[in-house]
Amino acid sequence: MSLICPLCHHALQPENRSWRCENRHQFDQAKEGYINLLPVQHKGSREPGDSAEMMQARREFLQAGHYQPLRDGVVALLRERLPDASALLDIGCGEGYYTSALSALGARVYGLDIAKNAIRLAAKRYADVQFCVASSQRLPFADASLDAVIRIYAPCNEAELTRVIRPGGVLLTVTPGAWHLQQFKALIYREVQPHLPEEKRYDGFSEESHQSLRYTMNLSGEAAATLLQMTPFAWRARPSVWGELQASKNFECDADFRLTLWRRD
Repeated sequence: MSLICPLCHHALQPENRSWRCENRHQFDQAKEGYINLLPVQHKGSREPGDSAEMMQARREFLQAGHYQPLRDGVVALLRERLPDASALLDIGCGEGYYTSALSALGARVYGLDIAKNAIRLAAKRYADVQFCVASSQRLPFADASLDAVIRIYAPCNEAELTRVIRPGGVLLTVTPGAWHLQQFKALIYREVQPHLPEEKRYDGFSEESHQSLRYTMNLSGEAAATLLQMTPFAWRARPSVWGELQASKNFECDADFRLTLWRRD
């Protein structure tokens, strides 16, 4: 197994319904099947991550298929560029929508998120994925143990990515394209500016390819309000914006993503 103890970094081994390292640090497996590898000293707050209500709303939005072209695109790209992968990690996996699709690649799939509410939802539905509660700043995986890490909007620690991805493995990042959700911006800001491309670079990786994925979503008012709540600029929306969205029968909105594949040197 690739999992390591978040306290001493020795390998974890399953033992009944718990996981232990050679130093006898023990982490129980929840009845839903996930493992909590986030020690209290690494949490930063009592319940880090999104609330249970927000996670449930996000699940309903995603299960409606509005982002399915992105999910399909991620799987297709990995199948093409890394056909023999044996271990994959979805970092910041949330409630598991994208993570579950990775199982079609025939690899061992891990999902990681700091929000226990999200991991509980994911583990209850997707039994073929090993989910864990953990911080993306301290990945509980052994050195060079993963063939790929998928990062969809999630925060990350670049040094940790370099450590856990094997040479020749890949990092797949998904970031907003120039015109992602521009119709929401038009409701909130006086002038709509395109998203600037992410300038992040990863030591030990070379950019192998990038591609854009853009399409139009036709949303109900309720779905549009849920999507706005999922965005980082929701707090800028006035009450009138929320009311306008919820009262609308149809809201057209652009989805625009940039998929970048990085190869570990």
